[in-house]
Amino acid sequence: MTQKNPKLLQKTRVKALSLFSILLLLIVISGVIYWFFYQKDYQSTDDAYVSGNQIMITPKVAGNVVQINVEDMDLVRKGDVLVVLDEKDKKLALKQAETSLANAVRNVQQLSYNIKQLQESVKAKQIIFEQAKDDFIRRQKLAKTHSIDKESLQHSKDKMALTKADLQVAKNQLLANQSLLKNTPLLQQPTIQNAIISVKQAWLNLKRTQIVSPVEGYVARRSTQLGATVTTNSPLMAIIPKDQMWLEANFKETQLKDIRIGQPVKIELDLYGDDVEFEGKIAGISMGTGSAFSLLPAQNATGNWIKIIQRVPVRIELDPKDIQKYPLRIGLSAFAKVNTANQEGVTLRTHSRTEPLYATDSLNFDEKDIEQRILDIIEQNSDDREFN
Repeated sequence: MTQKNPKLLQKTRVKALSLFSILLLLIVISGVIYWFFYQKDYQSTDDAYVSGNQIMITPKVAGNVVQINVEDMDLVRKGDVLVVLDEKDKKLALKQAETSLANAVRNVQQLSYNIKQLQESVKAKQIIFEQAKDDFIRRQKLAKTHSIDKESLQHSKDKMALTKADLQVAKNQLLANQSLLKNTPLLQQPTIQNAIISVKQAWLNLKRTQIVSPVEGYVARRSTQLGATVTTNSPLMAIIPKDQMWLEANFKETQLKDIRIGQPVKIELDLYGDDVEFEGKIAGISMGTGSAFSLLPAQNATGNWIKIIQRVPVRIELDPKDIQKYPLRIGLSAFAKVNTANQEGVTLRTHSRTEPLYATDSLNFDEKDIEQRILDIIEQNSDDREFN
């Protein structure tokens, strides 16, 4: 049995220890380099999820559902009709409002004729009063010469007073009627304006029986059914615009020190894996932790308190080109890595918005037809051109 050379064994051990030390040093140096270039100026979290606008579709008027045009996951354009409600009662309400407008026009016309009649009546009663006044003055002169008796003089005086009172009554009636019309044109009369408003409201309610999409997007959570009676607060479905999505990343409170608005973010979604990297930037930091805004916030003053590192929601704005190329879904999981090297940004927004964030014109209706219909009703029921 041969015995190993102690010197050779010692040399082998020294060599192995040197290799191990060199390897350990390389690992430490690699770790330092990795930390300095890849971890020092970065904060990351895997507690991140896709969020977006969920536009709830609710009717503006009550009614029964008679038609449904879309199903979940369908693509709809802005202005597409989603649901149709029964319009029979709305048509009757519009007809009733139009009839009320016609009656209002005729009543104003009748009032104008009453004023003209009262004006003529005042003129006639003014003549009668002047005659009675002249007659009393003549009899008063005759009474001084004892040409008539006192009874005739008194009757003449009473007649003058009676015609004067009758004249005043006619003047008051004229003023009362004139105060209702004044010098206001027919279209500007308050009763006509109220009737016009009622017609427009009835017409608007009729138009709203067709429930349209305010934006382009995808249908989700459709809950309405044919024949269902819906009210103005009944949710029918949701529309999810694919281009109105962002990432909500929940960072630990210990990570927020270096995070600023505007910092760039690299994002990986579980849906697409490591092969697809989204670009983003910090858009805002919430004013409270997730637990503080929960339905049942923690009661730390009860005595059963355990300190837990809280997470704060941070909104990350995504690149629209990435969303267009790789469609997202609300609720998807993601990994977010923020480059915190640039510390020039702020943690709270310093300017309020000066323009609307979102807007739609699909809920506006062209009123040209109903405006013409109103003018036609007024013209058909008005024969006094000076009021038009």
